[in-house]
Amino acid sequence: MFRLASAMLKLRKAVPDDIPLILSFIRELAEYERAPNAVSCTEKDLHRDGFGPSPKFRVIIAEWNGEPAGMAFFFYNYSTWQGRPGIFIEDLFVRSQFRGKGIGRALMARLAKTAIAEQCYGVRWEVLDWNKPAIDVYQHLGSKFREGWRIMQLMGRELNELAESSSTHVSKD
Repeated sequence: MFRLASAMLKLRKAVPDDIPLILSFIRELAEYERAPNAVSCTEKDLHRDGFGPSPKFRVIIAEWNGEPAGMAFFFYNYSTWQGRPGIFIEDLFVRSQFRGKGIGRALMARLAKTAIAEQCYGVRWEVLDWNKPAIDVYQHLGSKFREGWRIMQLMGRELNELAESSSTHVSKD
C-alpha cells in the first residue's frame, strides 16, 4: 500500500470477482476515448481469457480509500530484437474523480517493477494523439514516442478476407 496525500492507495491483482469492475473500467475508458459503442467485450470473455487455465492478460486494480479508482490491463509481447518479453499495456485507466492523486503513476511504477522482476526488456503502450494530459504524464515519467513507427491493424471483414485468400495458396499443416 502507498500513502499519498493522507489517503490510502492500494494496488492489488485482480481476481474473478473483479470482472464486472474491470468491464466497467473498460467501458468508462471507451467513453473517455470518444468511442462509447466500441466495446463488445463481455464478462464471459474476460473470465475465459483472464482467469481461466491459460490467462491471456493480467489486471492490477487501484483502490483509493477502499473505492475502485482505476486499473492497469496488460499482457506480454515479445521483442525478437531484444530476445525477451515485454509488457504491453492495453488499458491504463483512472476514474476522473481520482485523477491527479498519483494513481496512474503508481500503476505505471508497479508495471515497471513487474517488468524488471520478470526480466522484460521494457513496457509499451499506445496513447491517442489528442490525449495531451496522458501524454504529459507519460513523458514526465521518462517515456518517449517511437519515432517513425505507425500502428497497423487488421480486423473484421478485411481479416476474414485475408484468411480466406490464403487457404487456396498454402498447404495446411
